[in-house]
Amino acid sequence: QLHLTMSEKNELTRSLEVVQNQLQEKESEIKREISDYKGRLLQAEKEHQDALTKANRKNEVEIEACHEKISSLEHFISSQKLEIEHLKSNKEQLNNSLKEAKQALAELLKTKVR
Repeated sequence: QLHLTMSEKNELTRSLEVVQNQLQEKESEIKREISDYKGRLLQAEKEHQDALTKANRKNEVEIEACHEKISSLEHFISSQKLEIEHLKSNKEQLNNSLKEAKQALAELLKTKVR
């Protein structure tokens, strides 16, 4: 009976060792996979960050270009307003000169008729 029990114990011990070895192999495999996934995740995060940085730089350049264009257009509008005011002033002066010339002509015509 003792011999049979010892034999069973030895068999169970061997089985336990086999199972423990399998578990250790599986644990090592899982650790390798986790390490691989972590590496891939880090790479993906880096690529994402690089793309984000590149897109931000591009947007900043475009925004700066838009600001410059707005500034240029504001300057152009300002100069056009000044030009309009200048033209209005010239028109008023010309209208006044025309009015004076008509009055002078009317006076000349009056004196000529007499």
